[in-house]
Amino acid sequence: MEFSSKLLENAVQEMSHLPGIGKRTALRLVLHLLKQPQERTELLTEALMKLKSEVNFCKSCHNISDTELCEICANPKRDESLVCVVEDIRDVMAIENTSQYKGLYHVLGGKISPMEGVGPQDLNIASLIQKVKEGTVKELIFALSSTMEGDTTNFYIYRQLEGLEVVTSAIARGISVGDELEFADEVTLGRSIVNRVPFESSIKAN
Repeated sequence: MEFSSKLLENAVQEMSHLPGIGKRTALRLVLHLLKQPQERTELLTEALMKLKSEVNFCKSCHNISDTELCEICANPKRDESLVCVVEDIRDVMAIENTSQYKGLYHVLGGKISPMEGVGPQDLNIASLIQKVKEGTVKELIFALSSTMEGDTTNFYIYRQLEGLEVVTSAIARGISVGDELEFADEVTLGRSIVNRVPFESSIKAN
């Protein structure tokens, strides 16, 4: 791709580093920004800078938050004995959109993936185990994507919980094997949460 401007090329290069954004899409976005009033570009820049410098992660569930404790964890109407284990905040948003779940969450921040150099120590697993040891949590719902990495992560956590008094369950396989949770429609995802199954059963089914 040939550029008539080095400034344009640099902007496209940086934009193309975003996930799912190729060079052509990056060029279209950059040209769109060039057509916008200066104030619009400045507002976008300011929003991104503030996001990076001021955003917090909930001290309890690791969800992105504006405060030390996110709105979900701070809500006294949520069932603190029920914790849904997810990969990232996109999954929290997807499940919340179903309006079928009233418990809390625990965001791992990824999945175990030796191919990508991600091990258990790189995820928020230790804090999850500690949370269970404190005795408030009565059930953990594994809601990671039904991929090899997701299943590996579920099983690793399950083994870490041996000897602890907690029920483990997994979302029903209304979510197709290999699908990412965030792309599931709200009805299917909601039913998968409501119709969850004991985790031991999900292991045998696989």
